[in-house]
Amino acid sequence: MEAELVPFDESIPEWEQAFYAFLAEKERRSGSRRTVDAYSRTLQRFFGTLGKTPDQITERNVFTFAHGIGPSGRKPAAITIGARLAAISSFYRFLIRMKIVTSNPCDQIERPRVSPSPPRGLTAEEIRRLLAAIPDTMTGARDRAIVIFLALTGRRRSEVLNLKASDIIRAGGIFYTYRGKGGKKGKRELPRPALEAIERSLAAWGKSLDEMDARESIWPTAHVGRSARGLGVTDGTFYTNLRRYMKAAGLPPAGVHVLRHSAAKLRRDVGESIEDVSRFLDHSSLAVTTTYLRRLEGQRDEHWGEVAASLGV
Repeated sequence: MEAELVPFDESIPEWEQAFYAFLAEKERRSGSRRTVDAYSRTLQRFFGTLGKTPDQITERNVFTFAHGIGPSGRKPAAITIGARLAAISSFYRFLIRMKIVTSNPCDQIERPRVSPSPPRGLTAEEIRRLLAAIPDTMTGARDRAIVIFLALTGRRRSEVLNLKASDIIRAGGIFYTYRGKGGKKGKRELPRPALEAIERSLAAWGKSLDEMDARESIWPTAHVGRSARGLGVTDGTFYTNLRRYMKAAGLPPAGVHVLRHSAAKLRRDVGESIEDVSRFLDHSSLAVTTTYLRRLEGQRDEHWGEVAASLGV
């Protein structure tokens, strides 16, 4: 069950008020409703299973929950254990800041080591295959526009799916504004092919940027029984559709983030420097980009030939 962000109510216990405030802050900082929903589900299951308030929780309670069998019925992987601990620990750090509790029961629990899978970026030819696999329908037109936008701009999923009509600016050029990681606002040039794809998508849905309400999503979707104003395609819907298109294109299954990897890889392929790619991705430092690209591209070995020659192989 997804938690609703509710207004302050004195009848609600202090820690429950803090729970909703924590989720609101998390959404503001991350810009991702998907992250908020994941934290909400984890915390509701944790406290709901135990029937305890935060001040009654022990280290053993946290350890047992983090390593326990979840709704899937399977033993949790290291990444799942880490995600559970991260949600609980983050909530307790918030409670400490609010002076509701004085300690974090996660502090003494060792986090499992997680070996991240190597990132993979699609080639230009693979993206062409992906686009060709998207059906010529209203939904297909929208999803094709999203793929083109992601591949050309390198933006994160939430930064793109949250775009509204007012975020497209045609003054002194064509730009889009977005809310990035940590709530930071950005303004970038909108590549013309991305704008054209958006306009074709909206036309398929009987819409036009010039006539849309400023608060309306540029990624239309059908909402039965309620107004569609301001509502756009959800993370989950686009993720599911993308997986289906990837399979139809004969490509390995991947999440939406593969398109951010692809955008970075394609920029390097056409000769952009690491500094340029770092600015393009909104990375916090050049070191982050260097590590990102090294994992994506693999590290070059400039001297293996000399060593091989010395070995006579």
